Amino acid sequence: MREFSLESIEAMRRKLDALVSKIGRAVTFMEVCGTHTVAIFRSGLRSLLPDGLRLLSGPGCPVCVTDQREIDMAISLAGEGRMVLTYGDMMRVPGSGVPGKADSLAGKKSSGARVEVVTSAMQPIEIAKNNPGSEVVFLGVGFETTAPATAVALKQAHSHELRNFSVLCLHKTVPPVMRSLCSNPALKIDGFILPGNVTVVTGIQDYAFLTDELHKAAVVAGFEPEEILAGLVGLSYQVATGRFSLDAYRVNDVPKAGNAAARKILSEVFEPCDAAWRGLGRIPGSGLRVAKAYSRFDAAERFGLDTLTDPPVTKSNSCRCGEILTGLLTPTECELYGTACTPANPIGPCMVSSEGTCGAWQRFSR
Repeated sequence: MREFSLESIEAMRRKLDALVSKIGRAVTFMEVCGTHTVAIFRSGLRSLLPDGLRLLSGPGCPVCVTDQREIDMAISLAGEGRMVLTYGDMMRVPGSGVPGKADSLAGKKSSGARVEVVTSAMQPIEIAKNNPGSEVVFLGVGFETTAPATAVALKQAHSHELRNFSVLCLHKTVPPVMRSLCSNPALKIDGFILPGNVTVVTGIQDYAFLTDELHKAAVVAGFEPEEILAGLVGLSYQVATGRFSLDAYRVNDVPKAGNAAARKILSEVFEPCDAAWRGLGRIPGSGLRVAKAYSRFDAAERFGLDTLTDPPVTKSNSCRCGEILTGLLTPTECELYGTACTPANPIGPCMVSSEGTCGAWQRFSR
């Protein structure tokens, strides 16, 4: 493993200062991965950045970007004899109903619904086998990092001919949303720290459009503060020189073509579709839906749900998660942040999730 020293951090900080000064204007970079967001706050890395560099947190938290309509659908599935299984962060995300009336998966569970937290996509398969009289619905949430595990679960359900298992597929893919961010005239993003774990699956070449077509700086960085700082130096160098390329600053290599086995199972079990993102609306080709060969395990089809229909008129709680996810606002610019909306009483998913920007600011920005 590569070793970093305090001297190398100081040297990178000085180099970053010099490059930003050479650029001669304010420069804005965005980290897209929620794990990067947490690592940046935990390490206090922002205190090392020059005044002319602005670092935004993007839509890298899979729970946070799950559209409100999708959250409401997941909550609606809990009940009527169904068992809903989910990863932990989804439990406390509020629905758009009346607060305090079982308006979350956790609320449904406390009211007697069968909602359980799982830690892997294979657990729901075993639960479905052991509960043949119950409809078992797994909430497939996440980007290209977690989608392969859901794909394996669907293949297992197929091979075991499970009739009581289905997946509400809410998986999303990252490259289309980054293109969408670049097309937003209100966002003047000069470069991106790409999501490291996603690129290990997909390969770095999926992001070549950023440098080759859109002339944005782009790097893959690890999660250690030294790696992130090196990535910021790399981004600043690209902007300062006008030479845009896909570079990597990680202890572990990033394969250009990604993980062949993961890509294969994703293409077999899923197919691209349009998807709704919180704060960004409908983005073409940014979602994954269950392919026809596995459609009998598609909860949306089984229960007559449509993830892209317009949501009903709901309450307004002034939550600004959508704008925070797109980098238009920072958490402290939301009037609810730290007052009405806290980790103990979250109003929006950005405060709920362990990778959410608001939650990270609350835990580490003091």
